[in-house]
Amino acid sequence: MTAEEILSRYEEKIATLGLRLRDFLFSEIKGINEEVDATANIISFNYGKGYKNIICVILLSKKGIKLGFYKGSELPDPEKLLTGTGKVHRFVEIKSVRDINNPALKHLLKEAVTAYTIRKAK
Repeated sequence: MTAEEILSRYEEKIATLGLRLRDFLFSEIKGINEEVDATANIISFNYGKGYKNIICVILLSKKGIKLGFYKGSELPDPEKLLTGTGKVHRFVEIKSVRDINNPALKHLLKEAVTAYTIRKAK
């Protein structure tokens, strides 16, 4: 199943926002791979197989979209975009195109890629 097929299962507002977020991620994270988990309604963006290679994931529900970050609890987040109570992972709620265009989200993505680069070097 493709990302477009998963997104098409949702109401138009969520599907459209998901496609915009996906396009944003591809434009901001060069050379990223996309993987779909249709059962969990997750679209992951990674640099290879395995959990350690994930940069972020689009989490879909009837309520909306969240952009989850691998080890988000460790990312610098001066604008306090990240939410969630997990010890490791955090997410950003994406409610509108304005959330996608927020410069602080772009900064978080850069931090997530930097964290990946450091993990990979170890």
